[in-house]
Amino acid sequence: MKSGGGKRGWRRLGAALRALPRTLREDLCTLKGAPLPRIQEPSWLDWLPAFAVLWVLTAVGVAVFDVDWLSSRYGLDPSYALLIGVGQAVALVVAMFRPVPAWWVVTVTMVVVTWGTDPRIPHEALYLWSSTAIIVQGGVLFLLAFRHRPRVAVEALVFSLVAGAVCGLVLTRPHQYDLGGAVPVPVTAVVVGAALRGRWVARAKLTEQEVLTAEERARRTLLEERNRIARELHDVVAHHMSVISIQAQVAPHLVENPSDELRENLAGIRENAVEALAELRRVLGVLRSEDALAHGVRHAPQPTLDRLDELIGKVRGAGVTVTTETVGAPRPLAPGVELSAFRIVQEALSNAMRHAPGATVRLTVGHHHEGLTLRITNSAPDGPAPPPSGSGHGLLGMRERAAMLGGELAAGPTPDGGYEVTAVLPVAVPQPAAPTPLEDTP
Repeated sequence: MKSGGGKRGWRRLGAALRALPRTLREDLCTLKGAPLPRIQEPSWLDWLPAFAVLWVLTAVGVAVFDVDWLSSRYGLDPSYALLIGVGQAVALVVAMFRPVPAWWVVTVTMVVVTWGTDPRIPHEALYLWSSTAIIVQGGVLFLLAFRHRPRVAVEALVFSLVAGAVCGLVLTRPHQYDLGGAVPVPVTAVVVGAALRGRWVARAKLTEQEVLTAEERARRTLLEERNRIARELHDVVAHHMSVISIQAQVAPHLVENPSDELRENLAGIRENAVEALAELRRVLGVLRSEDALAHGVRHAPQPTLDRLDELIGKVRGAGVTVTTETVGAPRPLAPGVELSAFRIVQEALSNAMRHAPGATVRLTVGHHHEGLTLRITNSAPDGPAPPPSGSGHGLLGMRERAAMLGGELAAGPTPDGGYEVTAVLPVAVPQPAAPTPLEDTP
């Protein structure tokens, strides 16, 4: 077993070594910058402009000091010193967007300067990296580690150190060789950049997960509210279908000597009503949660606008001041409209109690020829609202109910710091358009 495991390990090592040139070529021979994942937290993004300005100012300072150092200490021609200093400063700025090409520039510059200044550099001068060159190398590696995967940053770091060691081996004169003292700077830069990248990626994944969780919660809440509406409508429709069946059964006994045609028609009406009721219960009955509600509540009649006074009395009993106003003459409405109107008022009052402690609430019910208008307005709360205990779906449910009836619902804050919910429910539910009949095929 050990022999087999050792062979597999050697095979893996051989495969990794064979793939190393291709991996280095893919990682270090690219002009593209790896984009960071997007995050939506302002705390992370607010400092980016200030960091960019500070980074550019640092690059300008590096260019000034590097030109002076290369010309006075390394004995380079001022024109060459200017070219190299400006090139390193530009590379430091470009590293914010394209860190791999910028790293190549500063690494190649280090090799060229080392070989070009070796014969005439004084012994006491730092060599092969000057102070500004160490800053540039560390800054570029920091941005490379921040923008790319840790593997790419480690490869670049090792390549830089190996290049520095090779340059040290080919020196023709003794110098103040600074490779050992300079190593902690690029190593620290890579470690810090990789750590910040890891934190950034983690925050991005967390933000993405929070967005997905919020979307899933909203979708689940929407389905739950639709199921609740469907259960209530199932009860309303089932009640009326039962009444139709009973009336069709009793009608023949209310007519003296009913004809056979009448009996047959009424029997057909009752049979169709019973079949429709059975189909309705079979299709929509599964939406009723047998565990969520108590037995008595499941079979309680669905509320209508006649029970608004009872609802408002309970709210007042909880310490909330509620004033009511009725506009227009009340008239009988469809059961679905009555039920939805009651639920909208109930949810709006509950929201006012939860989110606006100490506020006064005004309820206006308007009966018009074209429909029913509900307006629930609360004043500004007396104190801060308690933190929400759950996801909440009050507004979502109210909008679903209004849209189901072909109505509209608007909700939002008022100028005085309160909140208002306005719903317009049409009296007649709009019917869907009739399907286009198919043409007869010849």
